[in-house]
Amino acid sequence: MPSIIRAVNLINPTVQNVIDNIQTYIDHPLMLLAIFIAASFAMIWRLHALESKGFEGTVLGTLIMPYCSGFANLVFAYVMSRSASNGGLVIENSIVNNATNLTLILGLSAVFGSAAIVQKGKARQKQHAEFHRINRLNLLFTLIALFLFTGTLWALAKDGILDFYDGLVLVGLFLFWQILHVFEVLKDKIRKNKAFHWSIVIDIAMLAASAYCVYFAVDHLVGWVSTAENQFFSVSKLGWLSGLLMVLPNAFIAMYYAYIGRQDIVLSSQIGDGHICIPMCIGLFSLFNPIRVPDFLQIGTYIILGAGAVLFLFIAVLGRVPRFIGAGLIGAYALFLYKGLIQ
Repeated sequence: MPSIIRAVNLINPTVQNVIDNIQTYIDHPLMLLAIFIAASFAMIWRLHALESKGFEGTVLGTLIMPYCSGFANLVFAYVMSRSASNGGLVIENSIVNNATNLTLILGLSAVFGSAAIVQKGKARQKQHAEFHRINRLNLLFTLIALFLFTGTLWALAKDGILDFYDGLVLVGLFLFWQILHVFEVLKDKIRKNKAFHWSIVIDIAMLAASAYCVYFAVDHLVGWVSTAENQFFSVSKLGWLSGLLMVLPNAFIAMYYAYIGRQDIVLSSQIGDGHICIPMCIGLFSLFNPIRVPDFLQIGTYIILGAGAVLFLFIAVLGRVPRFIGAGLIGAYALFLYKGLIQ
C-alpha cells in the first residue's frame, strides 16, 4: 500500500505539469488564432452542406451565414459587457467589421473575380435568368435593410448616448428582419413541396461546436490583448484589432464562394454580416449598459452608407460590381483605415 501511495504522489505532479503545459500551449495567441480560423473553416464547410438542404442562394447568405461569420462579434459584445465602459469598443468593432466587409472584401472580390449577379453563360437560359433576377432583387432588398439599420443607429446616436430604449429599437429591427426571411424560407418550402433533410440536425450541432471554439478563442484573445505589453496590441486599439480579426471568417466565405462562382452569396454574405453588427451587437450591449458614442461612429457610418449606395447603384443598373468600382472601394477602405487607426 505505501508503494501505491508513493506512485500516486509521483504521478499527480506529472499529470498536473502536463495539464499546465497544455493550457499554456492553448493560451498562446498563435494557437488561439489557429483555433479561431479552424472553427471558421468548419462553419463554412457545414454551411455549404446546408445549401443543398433547403437554404439556397441569398437566403443562405442573409439568414444563416451572418450568424456564423458574425458570431465572433456577438461573443465580443458579450465579453465586453462585463464592463459598462466598453460600449465604445463594441461600436468600433462593429463599424470596422462592416466597413471592411463592404469595401475591402467586396472590392477585392470585384477586382480579382467577376462580382456579377447575372452570369452571361447561364443567363441565356430562361430558368437561370429568372434565378439571377430574383437574387438581384434580394440583394437590393438586403442593401435597403443596411441603409435602414445604419441610418437608424446614426439617428439614435445623435444625442451622444445609446440607452436601453435605443437598444430595444435596434434589436427589434433586427428580429423583424430575420422573421421576414424565416417566412420566405417557409413559403419556398411550401411552393416546392420539399421538407428539410433530417441530417440538418447534425450540421447545426457541428456549427454549434465550431461556435463554441470561436467563443473560446475570442475570449482568450481579448484577455491576451488586455494584458499585452505592446504598443500595437493594446486595449486602446482593441475595437479595431478585434474588428479586423473577425473579418477573417467573412473573407474565407468570400474567397470560397467566389472560387465556385457564386457571387450572389459573396455579396449577400458580406452585406448580411453587417446586420449582425449593426444593429444586433450594438443593440444588445446598450440593452444592459448605456453606450457613450465615440466620434469615430460618424466617419464609419459615412463609409458604410457610401459603399452601400455605390453597390446598390451598380447592382441595380448592371447586375454586377465593375473592377474599377472594386478598386475605388479598396481606396475608400485605405482612407477609412488612415482616418480611424493611423491618424
